Formats: sequence, C-alpha cells, structure tokens
Amino acid sequence: MDFLYFVTLVIIALASAVLGATVYKKIAVKRLGDAEALAKRIVDEARKEARAQKKEILLQGQDDLYTQKRELENEIKEREREVKMRERKLEEMGGRLEEKMEKAVAREQDLLNTEKELARKERELTEAEAFLQSRIEEQEQRLCQIAGMTTEEAKAQLLAEIEAKTRHEAAHMIRQIEMEARETGDRKAKEILCSVIQRYAGDYVNEQTVTAVTLPSEDMKGRIIGREGRNIRALEAATGVDLIIDDTPETVILSAYSPLRRQVAKMALERLIQDGRIHPARIEDIVQKCEQELDVHVREIGEQATFDAGVHGIHPEIVRLLGQLRYRTSFTQNVLQHSLEVSALCGMMAAELGMDVKKAKRAGLLHDIGKAVDHEVEGPHALIGADLAKKYSENQDIIHAIAAHHEDQPPSTALAVLVQAADSISGARPGARKELLENYVKRLEELEGIATSIEGVSKAYAIQAGREVRVMVNADIVDDDATYLICKEIAEKIEKNLTYPGQIRVTVIRERRAVGLAK
Repeated sequence: MDFLYFVTLVIIALASAVLGATVYKKIAVKRLGDAEALAKRIVDEARKEARAQKKEILLQGQDDLYTQKRELENEIKEREREVKMRERKLEEMGGRLEEKMEKAVAREQDLLNTEKELARKERELTEAEAFLQSRIEEQEQRLCQIAGMTTEEAKAQLLAEIEAKTRHEAAHMIRQIEMEARETGDRKAKEILCSVIQRYAGDYVNEQTVTAVTLPSEDMKGRIIGREGRNIRALEAATGVDLIIDDTPETVILSAYSPLRRQVAKMALERLIQDGRIHPARIEDIVQKCEQELDVHVREIGEQATFDAGVHGIHPEIVRLLGQLRYRTSFTQNVLQHSLEVSALCGMMAAELGMDVKKAKRAGLLHDIGKAVDHEVEGPHALIGADLAKKYSENQDIIHAIAAHHEDQPPSTALAVLVQAADSISGARPGARKELLENYVKRLEELEGIATSIEGVSKAYAIQAGREVRVMVNADIVDDDATYLICKEIAEKIEKNLTYPGQIRVTVIRERRAVGLAK
C-alpha cells in the first residue's frame, strides 16, 4: 500500500514537472516572439526617422542654395540697372570737354564706390558660405551616422545635383554677358568716332596736274619760245615740265605729274618774265636757284607741320619729306593736310580711350610719309614709310602703325587700329575727296527730301554733317500730339530708305507766332 502510494506520488510529481516544463516553454516562446516584434518595430522606426532626416537635410541644402542663387540674381539685376543708368547718362553728355571730364570723374567715383560695395558684399558672401559649409559638414556627419553613407559619397551626390542644375544657367549667363559687352563696345566705338568727326573740320583743297602762269602780254609768249624754240626746250629740259602755249590769252600752262617740278617751273618762269632776260644759260641758272629755294621752303613747310601737330623731335630728313607732301595729292586730297587731319583725329580718339596722345599724334602725322618717295622706291607706300621710320630711329609702335594702316601688315596694337580708323575718317569725311563729296551732298538732299515728303512739314534742314535733321511743321495743320507721330514716321522712313553710319537725330519743331505793329 505504501509502495503504491509512493509510486503514485512519483507519477504525480513527474506529471507536474512535465506540465511545468511545457508551460514554461510556451511562456518563453511567447516572450521571444514579442521581443523580436519589438526589435523589428524599433528598426523600422529608426529607418523611417533616418529617411526623414535625410530628406530634411537635402531640402535644407536646396533651400540654402536657392537663397544664395536668388541673392546672386538680385545682385546681377542691380548691376544691370546700374549699367543702364550709366548708359543713359553717357547718351546725355554734351560736347564740351570740361563737362565730359567732370562726368567722367563722377562716373569713376561711382565705379569706385560700386567696387567697394561689391567687395563688401563679396566678404559677406564669403562669410555666409563659410557658415553654410560648417552647417553642411555637421549635417553630413549626422547623415553618415544615420544613413550609413560616407562623406565622399554624399558630397559626390550633392555636387552632381548642383552641377546638373546650374550648368545650363551659367552658360546662359555667360552668353548674355558676352552679348551685352559686345553691344556696349560697338556703341562706345561709334560714340567716340562720331564725337571726333564732329569736333574736327578740315578744309577741302582740290589740286590739278597743271599750273597756269599769267603773262604780262602776248609778246612774252614769243620770248619764252625763243629762236627756233630753244628757250622753251631749255626750260622743259631743266625742269622736266611740259610748257603748253596755245591761244589762251596771256597764259602759259605748265603740265607735269610731279607738283614739285611744276612749282619749280612756275617759280623760274615768273622770275624770267620779271627779269626779262630769257635765254638757255639764264634759264638753267634760275632753275637751279629756284630748286634750292624750294628745298628750303619744303623744310619750312615740314617744320610748320610738326609745330601745328604738336609733334617734336622728328629727324630732319623726315621733316623734309613731310614738307614734300605739301606738293602731293591723293584722290584730289592734299597729303600733308590729310596727315595733319589724321594726327589730330588720332590725338582726339587716344584721349577718349586713355592712350598716349603724343604717340598717337606722331603716328598719325607720319603714316603717309612713304608717299613722298613712292615714285622713287617700288612697293606699297605704307611699307616704304615704315622702312623710312625705321631708318631714322622711330619707335617700334610708330613703325608698326605706319606699316599696318592699309593692312599691308596685320595690325597687332591698339595704336595701329587707331591710325587705320583716323585715316579712314579723314579720307571719307564730307569734303575730303571729290567723289565722296558728291555722294555726301546727295545723301543730305535725300535726308531733307524724306522729311519734307511728310504732310504738314514746311521746312527741313540736315545739320551736323547729316547726323541730325531739324523739321519745321505747320502749326495750323499739325497739333502737339501729331508732332510725335511725324517724328516717328520720319525716323522709320530714314531707317528704311537710307544707309548711314551711327545714328540720325530727328527733331520736330512746332512754333506759333503772333506779330503785331505798334504805331
């Protein structure tokens, strides 16, 4: 009985142990599952938080970049407005030198102030960039910790996005700035050329290849011819000039291509007529003396030209060649007068551009020196003149400007281009050359004709070498509002029908007058 009781107790104990182990196992499994779910939820929340923080950091970086870009755009727009304001000021500048100098000084001061302001803004921008960089580095560190990305990987991704967004905008800005700079340069060059042309006005001199000498009487023709023509042959042989004695009363014509030879023949013939002794020996003596006097006179002319141009220290031989240019023409334009014009124009443009005025005047005065000897030396007169300048120790910039003023050498300095421009202005200005003068007058007539063709216009005048047209309208037909329409219509017709350099100002004037008599 006791044994059975003991066995029963053992069985109960074993059953209880098995039951307890089973219950404990289920409880442990349940706790393990709960722990895994909690760990998974914590990991998911951490990942969501990391993604949210990453997105927030990227958005913050994009906001900062957008703010910086907007500030730069505002600054560029402000610069554009300042440039436009200065352009308007330049257009309103007058012709007097003192006013231009004062405005130039004011403009220079504005530029200095602008540069100081830009330097200050640049410093502020540098400080802002440094602060932004520190913020970015902090965010990068947090991003690396949360997202598991390295700094180089995050930087590469960020730079790739920025480069893709800003490359196109940068290219557009560069192209726009280049176009504005090119337009500004062209406009400034036109303003300088127009100002120089308007400030300088030279004389128009037309010379021929013949010279007329007046005789005191018809009997003098026979004495000039001499017995069997020996006097006229001696004079022609000594001077190299053809004497034409025809039915023209009391006149002898001297014909020769060289103005120097014609001048010597004219001086000799006038002295022979005044002296009365005309024979071959006397003719040779007089011609020799006239040649010597003309040589002295040529030097004086050259010295006077250097004095008028304000150029000093020129070699005496070049001074003599300058004097010879007084007796040389090109397309009916006196070469010495042309050289003085070019010198003056070069000096004016050099002053406008801030270049060496003395060097510019010197180059302009000597640019056609080769024409004094181009009938003796083969080759283009520009290269001949450059060789002469080099022979007499002129500055290398002067030599190059002389050689390049007709593109015989490619111009490589600003001085050479300046001489080219001044040479073109002097040759093409109204009145300088005969054929160009006719075209110029025709253009002025067409300009006035366009203005007078408008209904209501009573008179029109082209002034300032065709750069402005003043239009008078009939006050009884045209009111104040209609003057603006007439002005616009005339400007459109000029643009459509005429070809001209620079700009043409159209000024329409409406005036009403009342006249009374007091008796």
